[in-house]
Amino acid sequence: MKGSILMQATVKWIDGRSFVGESGSGHSVVMDGPADHGGRNIGIRPMEMILLGVGGCSSYDVMDILQRGRHEVIDCVAELTAERVDTVPSVFSAIHLHFKVTGKDLKDKVVERAVKLSAEKYCSASIMLGKSVDITHDFEVINI
Repeated sequence: MKGSILMQATVKWIDGRSFVGESGSGHSVVMDGPADHGGRNIGIRPMEMILLGVGGCSSYDVMDILQRGRHEVIDCVAELTAERVDTVPSVFSAIHLHFKVTGKDLKDKVVERAVKLSAEKYCSASIMLGKSVDITHDFEVINI
């Protein structure tokens, strides 16, 4: 496709419900299910990976925006809460990201802007999922 970026990954079955996923950049992660679903509970669940992907993508954006603005950030934590429907497929119905941004002389307005830009313009994962999932964001600033 013209103007698109090709990404590749592989997922290899280990046994039971355990798999190793390898990204195109060469990083690996073990995914598994709970014992009551045939897994051994040795890795993260695939739906948890999606949730972490949203949190990682948005956190990356927020920190990139704040650091480019030369704001003194000491810590940034995104706490994610997700709801899934109780039917098959058990898709996400809602995801909430709560950012805790710690720094020196950080202004609420600056962090709010970074979170909003990530949510509305930059975070590919949350913008993509937001087409079918209610995704909300909020934040708190902790100045030390």
